[in-house]
Amino acid sequence: MIIPVRCFTCGKVTGDKWNTYLQHLEDGKTEGEALDELGLKRYCCRRMVLTHVDLIEKLLKYNPADRKEKERMKAAAADQYL
Repeated sequence: MIIPVRCFTCGKVTGDKWNTYLQHLEDGKTEGEALDELGLKRYCCRRMVLTHVDLIEKLLKYNPADRKEKERMKAAAADQYL
């Protein structure tokens, strides 16, 4: 979902490093090099970034309000043809 703000184990701030980490990866750096440049030396903090799965964009596609609106519009379009 959303990257945790702090490391669960030591409490170091990790939430502000996600976008920079992705930028380093796009620049062709390895995961280890990117984490080193971000200053994440402890393995607990490295774990927080490495194991994060960014699902927020995928979940936004399944907004129930949007689904109801689409169903209503389909029903209205079907009523036009009757």
